[in-house]
Amino acid sequence: MSRVAELHKHMSPKSVGISIVTCSTSKFTQRKAGEKPDDKSGDIIESLVLRAGHRVVGRHLISDSKQMIRSRVRKTISSPRIDALIITGGTGLSPRDLTIESVSAFLQKEIPGFGELFRKISFEKIGSAAMLSRALAGSSKGKLIFCLPGSPDAVETAMQQLILPEIGHMLKVSREH
Repeated sequence: MSRVAELHKHMSPKSVGISIVTCSTSKFTQRKAGEKPDDKSGDIIESLVLRAGHRVVGRHLISDSKQMIRSRVRKTISSPRIDALIITGGTGLSPRDLTIESVSAFLQKEIPGFGELFRKISFEKIGSAAMLSRALAGSSKGKLIFCLPGSPDAVETAMQQLILPEIGHMLKVSREH
């Protein structure tokens, strides 16, 4: 690691306020019917965030709906308590997968390396199917936004290998003037 990166990491926030959103129409429908949906990916994110010493400021389950996704992004961007939003689900190629289209309009700066590295790591694990992932990250108004696939394995990979090692550093850099 370069000296500049080491210095940035040293000066970065050690505890970040994170909002977690699971985007799944089927799970949302289960919850509306009074059932308790199994949200393994959201559980993994929450567990890893807390284990890393960060704060879970909110956790939400929403449908694959542009309106619901955009509403959640707007609330995140305007909340002084939230530093980052991690969305799991809705990043695939099916017509109902709308997370990327809903979030990308809010990004002031995209972090292309996130998706590139995620797909590289995934390719090493699952082969050519990794190209189907549209994982995305960027910043908006000093907040970080990550869009992850809904797969628990994909979430764990992204959190442990990419997001948690750099989230404080990315936040610091995104807020510099």
